[in-house]
Amino acid sequence: MTVKSPCIDVCAIDGKTGFCTGCFRTREEIRDWKKMTDHRRHEILNEKSRRQAKVKREPQIAKLKS
Repeated sequence: MTVKSPCIDVCAIDGKTGFCTGCFRTREEIRDWKKMTDHRRHEILNEKSRRQAKVKREPQIAKLKS
């Protein structure tokens, strides 16, 4: 069974991390999703919570440096 795209139609790339703020994939991963193996898709999906935390953490780090 093919792994479904995590896209939620909130397409905005975070400038600091390079991840989409909706699905937490990189531009390359979004572009290549249809060509990827299911194994690679699962790897990306398994990284979602780590990537999500990084996107949320970046604004806090910027505030601390100000």
